Amino acid sequence: MPRVGLTPEQVVDHALALIDEQGPEALTLAAVAARAGVATPSLYKHVSGGLAELRRLIAVRVTRELADRLAEAALGRGGDDAVAAVLRAYHGYATEHPHRYSALPQAPQPDDELTRAAARLVGVIVAVLREYGLGGSEAIHAARTVRSLAHGFASLSIGGAFQLSEDLSTTQDRLITVLTSGLRSWPRS
Repeated sequence: MPRVGLTPEQVVDHALALIDEQGPEALTLAAVAARAGVATPSLYKHVSGGLAELRRLIAVRVTRELADRLAEAALGRGGDDAVAAVLRAYHGYATEHPHRYSALPQAPQPDDELTRAAARLVGVIVAVLREYGLGGSEAIHAARTVRSLAHGFASLSIGGAFQLSEDLSTTQDRLITVLTSGLRSWPRS
């Protein structure tokens, strides 16, 4: 019988706290069990697929968190302002939670729950792009462009690639300007 009060969501909470504090390589069932105050075999009552299932649940949670952050940032905004807010929110999430961000799958996974979470994340980006009049294939190309810019800038920031003294927020402003200018002149198919 599962420990009273311990849920799969709480197991994920413990796992994410561990990842946030010590990095993704620290994720083991034993470490999560210790944080949760249960014996390692007891975790299987809450996460039946073991570490692989826990990693999947973490990926779903992180994808949902990022989608929520982007949706909240875009709310009530349109056009360039919405794109800027989404890019800043993306970078903010990634840099506030660099280890957690590393659990974000970068390729489609054969998992319905994760696919739905990823579709929502991409859906937020596509919705922001509607004001530019992009539809069909061009909306997909533009969404890929936004995601590439957001992920690249976040990954380079997290990795410590920007060592020069110039202000990083100014660089981000320039990236946003280049992107929004490009979106306004995007080819129509």
